[in-house]
Amino acid sequence: MELPLKIVQEIEEYIKKGSLSKSEQEKVWEKARNLYKNALYDSEEPVGVVAAQSLSEPATQMTMRTYHFAGTAGIQVTLGLPRLLEIFDARKEPKTPTMTVYLDKDHQTEEKARRIAEEIKEVKAKDIVVSDIINLTEMEFRCKMDMQEMKRLNIDPKSLEVKIKLRNVKIDVDGSDLIATYKKPDIKDIFKLKYRLFETYLAGIKGVTQTVINKDENEWVINTLGSNLKKIQKIPGVDIERSVSNNIFEVQEVLGVEAARSSIIKQAMYTIEEQGLGIDIRYLMLLADLMTADGEIKAVGRYGIAGQKTSVLARAAFEETRKHLTRAAVRGETDLFKGVIENIMVNQVIPVGTGSYDLFAKFPVKTKSKSE
Repeated sequence: MELPLKIVQEIEEYIKKGSLSKSEQEKVWEKARNLYKNALYDSEEPVGVVAAQSLSEPATQMTMRTYHFAGTAGIQVTLGLPRLLEIFDARKEPKTPTMTVYLDKDHQTEEKARRIAEEIKEVKAKDIVVSDIINLTEMEFRCKMDMQEMKRLNIDPKSLEVKIKLRNVKIDVDGSDLIATYKKPDIKDIFKLKYRLFETYLAGIKGVTQTVINKDENEWVINTLGSNLKKIQKIPGVDIERSVSNNIFEVQEVLGVEAARSSIIKQAMYTIEEQGLGIDIRYLMLLADLMTADGEIKAVGRYGIAGQKTSVLARAAFEETRKHLTRAAVRGETDLFKGVIENIMVNQVIPVGTGSYDLFAKFPVKTKSKSE
């Protein structure tokens, strides 16, 4: 491991001043290399408050509101500052939920990848309708279905009479015609029937509105708009060990809290790097550890980590100062000043490093000899 230039210069100056022999010089260099190799952080690397700023500044002041187009068909995915807010505020649903679906070795052809993508994508009634008409005389809504599209999607026309379930509506299939009529006809409701019928789910995975097939290096990958990690694992041909979702709560539910922690790190790192910024991954690892330490995902803000601190002053220093101080006074809470923030606020030594302990020493008194 190469030593930094500044350390090399300091060692050379030390050797020069001490006029060390060759064997002594080798020992000095070896000791320096071992110390540097086993160090927890690089020399001149910021730690403490400065280290916190090296994450917060790029993540807030230097991150723009951007969007990313995944795949050639252009699935617009939210990135930049809005995405970081979604991650660190631990929002239940991302604005644009997406999945990256990897395929196993037996399905690495374009045709098979396309077939799996079609199986994943949600199919609604409007996707198989060519034309429609409202018949006010018979008080019915009649649709002309695309029989070739239905055959490609493996949907039996007769099965629609069972699949399409609308309250107080009777569904009939006559050849390529789909006929919907109210059991109790009303001219006001007949116009609403079109929307209700067109939005009816028929096949695929609910919520996955778009799929795009891409070739990543030597394998076919499916990008989706919409996410359902649990159901995607039941589709033959999907590599469940590598397929991921950008919904961290979904990842936690399906794969556990450790996978959610890993997802927080990867999603945050990708979002920051996409902005052209560089942050040491250890800062994000520490943040992800704090968010998932209790076995569930917590937000960084007032309703999560910051709002659950034991120190009254630490909570008040973050947000809603009056509320925290008033509640603490009513409840009779005591602040033991065990953290960093509250000690800085009252100008006390923080309990970190040399401030984390009291050192008492008794030095022996050197007595003068009789000869002196």
